[in-house]
Amino acid sequence: MNADISQQLQQQVQRAFERATALHIVGGDSKAFYGRPVSAETLDLAGHRGVLNYEPTELVITARAGTPLHEIEKLLDANGQMLPFEPPAFGDKATIGGTIACNLSGPRRAYAGAARDFLLGCKLINGRGEILSFGGEVMKNVAGYDVSRLMAGAMGTLGVLLEVSLKVLPKAETEITQRFDCSPMEALDKMHAWSQTPLPVSATSFHDSTLRVRFSGAAKAVAAAIGSTGGEPLDNAAQYWQRLKEQQLDFFNTGKPLWRISLASDTGSFGSAVGHAETDFLYEWGGALRWLKSDASAEMIQRAAASADGHASLFRQREQPGLFQPLTPGLLRIHKNLKRAFDPENILNPGKLYPEL
Repeated sequence: MNADISQQLQQQVQRAFERATALHIVGGDSKAFYGRPVSAETLDLAGHRGVLNYEPTELVITARAGTPLHEIEKLLDANGQMLPFEPPAFGDKATIGGTIACNLSGPRRAYAGAARDFLLGCKLINGRGEILSFGGEVMKNVAGYDVSRLMAGAMGTLGVLLEVSLKVLPKAETEITQRFDCSPMEALDKMHAWSQTPLPVSATSFHDSTLRVRFSGAAKAVAAAIGSTGGEPLDNAAQYWQRLKEQQLDFFNTGKPLWRISLASDTGSFGSAVGHAETDFLYEWGGALRWLKSDASAEMIQRAAASADGHASLFRQREQPGLFQPLTPGLLRIHKNLKRAFDPENILNPGKLYPEL
């Protein structure tokens, strides 16, 4: 049946290519808020689902793009394994294809890697309606440019993901979270200092004058880490990290636009550059990811981020233009060339990332 669905999807793309009509790629639609709106005929991948191959001893899983994320996580958990990048779902209908297309990672990202780092291979339909395969199911399988990882974060603008193969990892033997009462600058100093040590840190966050640090690994290593860093145990730690990942904490419950700002982890105070106190931020990833609730203009925030050698994306709320950090002329030219190579008629999620693409 899924072979029929794959063929139907291919035929729909082929017709759109012949007519030069746009398609809006939809899986579970749990991340519809992310990126620019697309007004076009729907290409629905929700029915293209199912795990194709999973060998726990090989630490690799291959699944169709419409497979619900929670089904994959449940299967891995039953075998004591996990998706290392700890992806947010933002809804029960999230799919593995949408997860990879958006390249969104959770609290573990800075310490384990991003979604694209664990993408071994993929099968996709390009803008001509051709089915192409890239990569495979092992780490060393690419000679030349790794096209499969190019799909992570492309948000469907380069191809319709049909299947993905991902590297998975065993779950940690022990996980304990410690909390520290400190100022924003003290939190940044601690996170940056600990990132340069062998401590088994797997997640960090700071908001409401509290730094939370999760240690994951062998029981002895975690105990030694706690002994050297101190702090107080955090109650209901697993629930806290789940709520942070899914943006269910009180910090995110606001009517203000939510900005996702990426900076070097050792960047100091950034609030003054955008007219905000540091208390308006939530820090993750050792300080490399900073969430900001702000009514400031997109131009101001993105200019400040660029001045700090970072970038800023308007994560939620579409009333403002400039959702993603503007590209330099050189990068825009590269993006246009890639778009032209994979989708010459610009039919796949046009404008989802930038109006020019």
